[in-house]
Amino acid sequence: ADAIHPGYGFLSENAAFARRVKAAGLILIGPSPEAMEIMGNKLSAKVEAMRYNIPMVPGTEEAITDIAEAKQRATEVGFPILIKAAAGGGGKGMRVVESPADFEEQMHVAVSEAISAFGDGSVFIERYISSPKHIEIQVLGDSHGNIVHLFERDCSVQRRHQKVIEEAPSPA
Repeated sequence: ADAIHPGYGFLSENAAFARRVKAAGLILIGPSPEAMEIMGNKLSAKVEAMRYNIPMVPGTEEAITDIAEAKQRATEVGFPILIKAAAGGGGKGMRVVESPADFEEQMHVAVSEAISAFGDGSVFIERYISSPKHIEIQVLGDSHGNIVHLFERDCSVQRRHQKVIEEAPSPA
């Protein structure tokens, strides 16, 4: 074999695995380890997107640990807010907070979930969007500069912040 396709899920997003594949002289069919490191953390991905002037949902741009400061920032953003784990995915470490009265408890829960699921309790705050459209475009490229896209798909049908259905093409 000359190349490895890791499928989908955690292995396909593991920068250490990608480095091992490269060190073994094989080609990983997927993003570079450097891209995985940037995109594997929601905060570093957000900072990278901002470099290209991509509009962001209002919120914090760094991990926030002090509860009083976090609550103040949440008030500035405006409730309802979403406390999000910087690491991982699958809806783990995410908590919707409707009012300041619920903030402290939900922050503790989000941090605890993030530590349990990802070994990293870093969280940040974003304004909660109750009925978002989640549209994805898959882009494929090779090391020779050939790039194609596989059009768009609507991933808005979710349960606990995790995609349930991907509809292509998107009706949106």
